[in-house]
Amino acid sequence: MSREAAVLVMAAVAALLIVIGLVAWRRRSKRDAGLSVPVGDAPDGATTLMRSEGLYVATTRHDDALERLAIRGLAFRSRVDVTVTDRGVALDLTGQPRIFLAAGSLVSVGQATVAIDRVVERDGLVRLAWTTPEGAIVDSYLRPQDASARSLADAISPVVPATPISPAPQQIPGSDA
Repeated sequence: MSREAAVLVMAAVAALLIVIGLVAWRRRSKRDAGLSVPVGDAPDGATTLMRSEGLYVATTRHDDALERLAIRGLAFRSRVDVTVTDRGVALDLTGQPRIFLAAGSLVSVGQATVAIDRVVERDGLVRLAWTTPEGAIVDSYLRPQDASARSLADAISPVVPATPISPAPQQIPGSDA
């Protein structure tokens, strides 16, 4: 095979892989189009408990850290400013409107080591489980950079209701559950 033919074969394979990736992302986006995030500011009078800068890693199906959801506003990795208030958690992702997760929508908070394609030191991620406006429970993963994951999880913990006020979890479109 000549050098030109080899280059053409490699270019065709690369183009095919890009097309497959785009088709897969489009299908994922269509599957998750029914899910949304609560956009807005914290209620007036909310007291700030903690602010932290870090990285937003992903949002996944609840208890399925390897199944990314393509929810508009949370589909891609980004820098994030997290503001914990007595009424919920605000996420300011670069280039996105502010997301405010009211205390009543929070289900649980904890630490994690793995999410999608990110593996960090033991308990280096914060896993925040919350209910979408449509009633599906999802997990969002944050990697604090100016504080420990433990301190951010501890700051959020008192804001999470003892028993979630959210409706019963619903099946996420495309899930096997």
